[in-house]
Amino acid sequence: MRATPESALILWLPALRYFDVSHPLLKQLARADRLPEGSKGYLAGLAGYFAVADSELPAAALTRELLAGDAHDALWLSADPAWVQPDMNGVRLLACGRMQLSADDAHALADAVLPVIRDAGMQLEISTPDRWHLKLPADMTLPIFASPEQAMGEDLSQHLPQGEDGRRWRLLLNDIQIALHQHPLNAHRRAQGLPPINSLWLWGGGRMPALLTSHLSGVISDDLLLNALAQHAGIARQPRDVEKLSAANRGSLMDLQDLPADDIASFWWPSLRPLLNRSPVMMQFASGERWLHKPWHRWRFWRGAAR
Repeated sequence: MRATPESALILWLPALRYFDVSHPLLKQLARADRLPEGSKGYLAGLAGYFAVADSELPAAALTRELLAGDAHDALWLSADPAWVQPDMNGVRLLACGRMQLSADDAHALADAVLPVIRDAGMQLEISTPDRWHLKLPADMTLPIFASPEQAMGEDLSQHLPQGEDGRRWRLLLNDIQIALHQHPLNAHRRAQGLPPINSLWLWGGGRMPALLTSHLSGVISDDLLLNALAQHAGIARQPRDVEKLSAANRGSLMDLQDLPADDIASFWWPSLRPLLNRSPVMMQFASGERWLHKPWHRWRFWRGAAR
């Protein structure tokens, strides 16, 4: 998707399967116009709003620039604290990001993996407690890494770099997991009912894009990568709250895709309903489905529930 139908406000929503048939938003879909499907998933969804010339979205460089302002033209790779767990069918990624780490905890964990990372010729930067970055040698060749969204809940063997080129990365990840496995902080976290940090998830490699374009006029979001993209594209960005949503203009992206559908019904719907009555709104679900709702569509009483 490269154009905004009717210069509408865009609502980026969770996958449609998470919305119960009684959700108030589904009644609006029944009255709206169905559009061709758009991008599916988190990274593909972002790529539908921002165009990077000749490359994938370099999430690591973009987020490092937003957080620290020193990405420059270096090669970066995200190395976010994660929880993996073995089961009968392999090892699964169960959590990554938003791990409730303090700055002291992050540095304590980082100290354990620093020797491994330095031996690999890389530099570790703790951009925030939950967002870590590796600064890599300029001539290093990067394989394709899966995003946390793609790998979450699945066997890691399906998502780690394969072949001889990927061997060094598989060995690096194994060494990192060994260094973190018996870290004393993890026993403390378990006692608090928190998941252990026993791995880093490597993803989003690349350099800052020279050119980044978008048809959006603004974004309202708490998502780090979306804000990083907006900053680099020179687009206005605002934190997410009901007041910002109520005042949103056409051409802006309102990011709700990470929220539970029940929260959208209970907390956000009172602000969404009048918005649908005053402005064209394109509702795009993370699962790809799209509808365009115009204010006059509220008079389409004869239409049944949409799904």
